[in-house]
Amino acid sequence: MISHLKDIPLTRPWAGAPELPADEPTWLASLRKGAAERFAELGLPTRQLEDWRFTNLEPIARTAFEPPPLDASIDPGQLERVAGRFTPIRLVFVNGGYAPQFSSNDQARRGLEVMTVAEAIGHDGKRLAPHLGRYASYAEDAFTALNTAAFTDGLLIHVQPDARPDPVHLVYASVPGDKPAVCHPRNLIICGPRSQLTVIEHYVSMADGVYLNNAVTEIAAGPASEVTHYFVEEESEQAYNISTLACQQQADSKLVSHSILLGGALVRNNIRVVLDGSGSHCLINGLFAGHGRQHLDNFMRVEHAKSRCASRQFYKGILDEKAHGVFSGRIYVAPDAQQTDAKQTNANLLLSDQAQIDSKPQLEIYADDVKCTHGATIGQIDEDAVFYLRSRGIDLQAARAMITYAFAAESLQRMQPEPLRRALAGKLLARLPQGDLLKSLM
Repeated sequence: MISHLKDIPLTRPWAGAPELPADEPTWLASLRKGAAERFAELGLPTRQLEDWRFTNLEPIARTAFEPPPLDASIDPGQLERVAGRFTPIRLVFVNGGYAPQFSSNDQARRGLEVMTVAEAIGHDGKRLAPHLGRYASYAEDAFTALNTAAFTDGLLIHVQPDARPDPVHLVYASVPGDKPAVCHPRNLIICGPRSQLTVIEHYVSMADGVYLNNAVTEIAAGPASEVTHYFVEEESEQAYNISTLACQQQADSKLVSHSILLGGALVRNNIRVVLDGSGSHCLINGLFAGHGRQHLDNFMRVEHAKSRCASRQFYKGILDEKAHGVFSGRIYVAPDAQQTDAKQTNANLLLSDQAQIDSKPQLEIYADDVKCTHGATIGQIDEDAVFYLRSRGIDLQAARAMITYAFAAESLQRMQPEPLRRALAGKLLARLPQGDLLKSLM
């Protein structure tokens, strides 16, 4: 049983991180020191912890990670095929390092400032200091502590009040080397009052191989702002991805979070939202599809801290062969959060007898004037529906693929940028029997 840092003889996933700058600002050095000490106290999570009881991290703990090869070269054409291009503003990181040759960053767009975290630190870090580490707390989360102690780069996005810039496509492309590598991407998004922003955070692999991405993204949503965040994970099925999205919302703000998990050997998708201003609203929409022995874990906590806030969670899972999915969603309503309106739904489709899903919707309510519901469903393909389609001349595999895609379509339809939605639909269809046929009919 692995229960503490000292019990991990080979790993210490942070030990191989690149050397951190010696001249970092005092506030950042202090933040890193506190995070490193906290990680040493917590160790990697085990299944003895309630929030991790369905996920076994021993494959990560037993891997000796090293720094990623920063001189890795990639084919621009392959990058276009794998990552696509959905917006004029695209920032690409290769093995955790910024790759300007693959990026297009038009700083002339009104009201939008984009720079790497390393650049922001080099410019004295005043933009980062009030926000970094404030929303993604490392006190109780070992992977957030690990990221805070070891991150070297990522993206800072700042949107001025009332600005509505083009969407930002953030690509983390991994090129595995001969040895397992680890990266700790760190992103910070600051949205001023009444601004609107869409960010696509996209993780792709340029080749098969073992590596770990341990990412943290923090969002500060100002009053009456609207933020849409996409987390798209389609990495090598030998890779590990642990991600945390933490958002703090002020009054009348709106957050829309979309997640789609398609790759990875073991993936943990953490979403933590605090509705900290009256009248704020969030929508959390997700789709995960696994096959083989993939393990896809979704953990979310939405905290209603103030009155008159609303939240919606809609997550769907599709699991085939021996894949294992997890959904753990918690809605917390504080005593002062009267007139809360919250709904949580998880629906899962099992395509084989050996696929497994663990679903755990939860409500924790300390206010009395609320409207909260939650529910979960787990089932297989409706054989009556299959019979209906076959009676109209559709073969068995195509009928099952049509029903499976129809199950997923509700989640995809909530994703507004048409080029991205079509790309994700195509990637999902590629996983289904007769998917090419269905794609030609769309």
